Amino acid sequence: MENSEHAVVLFDGVCNLCNSSVNFIIERDSRDRFRFASLQSDFGREMLQKHSLDRDETDSVVLIENGTAFVYSTAALRIARRLDGLWPAAFGLVIVPVFVRDFFYKLIAKNRYRIFGKRDVCRMPTPDDARKFI
Repeated sequence: MENSEHAVVLFDGVCNLCNSSVNFIIERDSRDRFRFASLQSDFGREMLQKHSLDRDETDSVVLIENGTAFVYSTAALRIARRLDGLWPAAFGLVIVPVFVRDFFYKLIAKNRYRIFGKRDVCRMPTPDDARKFI
């Protein structure tokens, strides 16, 4: 299920921040542009391997869009670009050098369990959202 119709967001299924981010995206995705899968799922592991991504290095959010994988701040900005409301304006931050954006992204990602907590099991979608999950 990797096509131009739906971008795929791979997320850390046990991370509270990542799960909140998925909820945030779903609430602002009125055009049904995204599908979701945990990095821990078979599909998530398959996509990481297909795109030659190291699970230890890309452990929070990955965006698969039009057959290309995006990581770190670039993934977050490309997701924001497709959301409802004013969120697409955040894509303007793409002019900030990647090493600067990724420094802050990785700092938060590295400390996300300590700051936001962790679940014992991966997120289970609600019945209404189940069709959005791979």
